[in-house]
Amino acid sequence: MKLGIVGLPNVGKSTLFNAITNAGAQSANYPFCTIEPNIGVVAVPDKRLDVLAQMYEPEKYTPATIEFVDIAGLVRGASKGEGLGNKFLSNIREVDAIVHVVRCFENDDIIHVEGSIDPKRDIETINLELILSDVELLQRRIDKTHKLLKADKKYQTELDFFNRVLKALNEGQTARSIPCTEEEQALLSSVALLTNKPIIYAANMSDSNFSQGLASNPYYLQVSETAKSEHAAVLPICAGLEAEIADMDEQEKEMFLADVGLSQSGLDRLIRECYSLLGLISYLTAGKQEVRAWTIKKGTKAPQAAGKIHTDFERGFIRAEVISFDDLVACGSMAAAKEKGLVRSEGKEYVMQDGDVVLFRFNV
Repeated sequence: MKLGIVGLPNVGKSTLFNAITNAGAQSANYPFCTIEPNIGVVAVPDKRLDVLAQMYEPEKYTPATIEFVDIAGLVRGASKGEGLGNKFLSNIREVDAIVHVVRCFENDDIIHVEGSIDPKRDIETINLELILSDVELLQRRIDKTHKLLKADKKYQTELDFFNRVLKALNEGQTARSIPCTEEEQALLSSVALLTNKPIIYAANMSDSNFSQGLASNPYYLQVSETAKSEHAAVLPICAGLEAEIADMDEQEKEMFLADVGLSQSGLDRLIRECYSLLGLISYLTAGKQEVRAWTIKKGTKAPQAAGKIHTDFERGFIRAEVISFDDLVACGSMAAAKEKGLVRSEGKEYVMQDGDVVLFRFNV
């Protein structure tokens, strides 16, 4: 999974990226200090994997991972190539979801590219550039559909829908905010519009906002309102605080977070939000050689889940021996779980569940 961190210059984007990836991207107080996208791979925190590691004492411990990409700050006119616009747009096309960092804090020492703090305006600035790029892309698809219509009238419904989407985009709406049926959503997904990508608005606030309560920050409320209208997620975060805890050990981190009224770091909350937004779950494999977490989409059936490990597993799938993580831990070992009849043999139609501990049987 690849997440693109975007935002206007000087909103705390690279500070947040540095904190959650420890990748050390340059973070300076001037626009475009991120020109080439910085990439950091982050392990997905999963306490279940730690428990399995204690049970099996494996040679190898492999968590699921997420790739974060810090994409250059965007300014007005990017869709026309202003600033680093063309590079920004090509980078953002490659990600699975967008984390849009929005500045929700006052600080006279950190200049804002627009001269004042206004989250709604900042969101609209970036959305406008993405919308302009989408309009161009959609217009090409409409032209193609027009040609197909001459040969086959069945494309009329498709053309009508795309024209409705184009009208909405021209009115400043993002593609993700347009009401769609399931069929229309599938059609919309076929065009790869930037404003149809899943998005999380990361409201970057000062640490005092967390102790005073989110409702005390009017900028955060602005972001929440925008997110609601777009069917998007919103995540309150403090990039400065994340930078402080990045190098702490677990015990120090827990104490520090508790002092500001938090139980989880911004990274943990961001990953949880991303999994929810993208409809992802994890299944686990465990043995003396390795304990490992694998990320799949909700609704994935056993053979396709097996294919995440190796294509041969899917091709020669026979069955999956499955037990829930909680049942395995309660029994203390796989042998004890088998004695109690808790290890199930599942076939090709089994839909994987979050926390399944699995052994796949296959033959090729």
